[in-house]
Amino acid sequence: MRYLWWLVRRQPWRVLRGSLIGTAWMVGLSLRPYLIARAVDDGLRGRDTRALALWVGAIVVAGAGLSYLGIMRHRTMTFIREDAKARSAAVVLRQVSRVGAVLPRRAAAGEVATIGGSDIDWSAQVLTLTGPGVGAVVAYAIIAVLLWSISPMLALCVLVGVPAVALVVGPLLRRLERAESVYRKQQGALTARSGDIVAGLRVLAGVGGRDLFARRYAARSQDLLAEGYRVGAVNSWIDAATVAIPGLFLAAVVWLTARMAVTGDVTIGELVAVYGYVATLIVPVWFLLEGSYQLIRGRVAARRIVALLNLSPDDVGGPGRRGPNAVPDARRPDVGAAPDGPADLHDPATGLTVRAGRLTGVAADDPAAALALADRLGRYVASDCTWGGTPLTGIALDEIRARILVADHDSYLFAGTLRDILLPRPEAHDDARPEAHDDRIHAALRAASAEDVVDALPAGLDTVIDARARSLSGGQRQRVRLARALLAEPQVLILVDPTSAVDAHTEARIAERLRAARAGLTTVVLATSPLLLSRADVVAHLAEGRIVATGTHPDLLDEDPGYRHLVARDSDPAVERSAVAEGVHP
Repeated sequence: MRYLWWLVRRQPWRVLRGSLIGTAWMVGLSLRPYLIARAVDDGLRGRDTRALALWVGAIVVAGAGLSYLGIMRHRTMTFIREDAKARSAAVVLRQVSRVGAVLPRRAAAGEVATIGGSDIDWSAQVLTLTGPGVGAVVAYAIIAVLLWSISPMLALCVLVGVPAVALVVGPLLRRLERAESVYRKQQGALTARSGDIVAGLRVLAGVGGRDLFARRYAARSQDLLAEGYRVGAVNSWIDAATVAIPGLFLAAVVWLTARMAVTGDVTIGELVAVYGYVATLIVPVWFLLEGSYQLIRGRVAARRIVALLNLSPDDVGGPGRRGPNAVPDARRPDVGAAPDGPADLHDPATGLTVRAGRLTGVAADDPAAALALADRLGRYVASDCTWGGTPLTGIALDEIRARILVADHDSYLFAGTLRDILLPRPEAHDDARPEAHDDRIHAALRAASAEDVVDALPAGLDTVIDARARSLSGGQRQRVRLARALLAEPQVLILVDPTSAVDAHTEARIAERLRAARAGLTTVVLATSPLLLSRADVVAHLAEGRIVATGTHPDLLDEDPGYRHLVARDSDPAVERSAVAEGVHP
């Protein structure tokens, strides 16, 4: 409820305008029965043509005014709901960006998709209560006062009857909230399962598991269908009660008023007015019941949104984000300044020192150890790593993210044109000429040996690529990721197995061009490929969590049997060096 109230407080003047217009529209609905009653009593029964024409004119004017108010009410409430949707989408997107790599471990993809798809919409629908909902309460009170002026007994019937409707529907609404919560949870889980199946369809088909997962999905889908029927059953009773109970109430009040008209307690015009008032009362009652239903669904949706917003990123130690122009704060000794220029990175956990401006290769006997090293050097986990002697945990996270890039070989590729995927923010560079951006893109593509990827696409760089670039092969995707990382031009680039999906000749070209493209910049390549390691200035052998040897690739082949076994698969060092020189694997 606090989240829903926050959506209201973000647009107070618009909500106030919606409430005023909604109230005026609701009250205006009760004005027409009064005008009709006057037309009947003063015009028809009094046989006064002038009075009849006057009241008929007033009815026409009131109808036109109500039409205008109805348009403005709907227009204003649409703005309010769309504003709420946009704000919810913005906070969810910021949260997803903030938690980053933590999100897949804390929330299923289907859960996030459901929140972004329908929960945001349902939470915004609740704000309808701020317009017609407020107007319904005011109109209910005014109609009760008008009926009191005709007959206190009729007014009491209305005042008692409408709360009775709420008492009947209330238990159904509570039951609906429970059923809706279960349904939304199962829907998110099924959406996640469908996404997993689609993502791994090729693998499932290869191992013969497609039919198995299809049957499991069908079974879960049937469970969700049954739960949907339960939600629909409760909803149908609420919809039926919303129509039937006010209708029965209207019939009872009209019957009672007709008997009073026969006995002369009310006039014929007042009989017509009472019918009009009670018929009009159905509108605010319907809005209140519909608003209660929306509130139930909105609370369920808001609860799921808040659960996502409560996720927190992994503790990476030290200060978080700050503005780009921030300076070190003397009052906070834990906040240090990043190096002004190139500086060495040091990881005490392994003993690795990455020299500034050099291409460093790291061959790890355990892939998990290599990933852990990349996380420490990029400050994705808390560690004792230093950069130019300053602890990474003492530098603002924004500055680290801007200058140190960890490029995973399976990092996400967003949908869009290939140009936008490679260079999403060209305005961030000094040269704003489009041809200059294309020159940079082509240079990065060449360094990643990915020119053939562009040549194979029908529209070149302007070809639209779907999410995750599924239309490209594994090797093509990997080279596009490498080109994107090179275009970012970070001071420190950490590449995790960047050529695992390409052939030997392509890998040899990448190894040669990568060195030239990153000349003078700090680059770390975590891989066991001899073609990549042979081009490194220095290679470190990471075994059992520690750096056990450093040197050039040929030196380690000669002097470190463990390195030779890891990289050259125990082939003869001379043969391996010859193969590397020829650009092929031994």
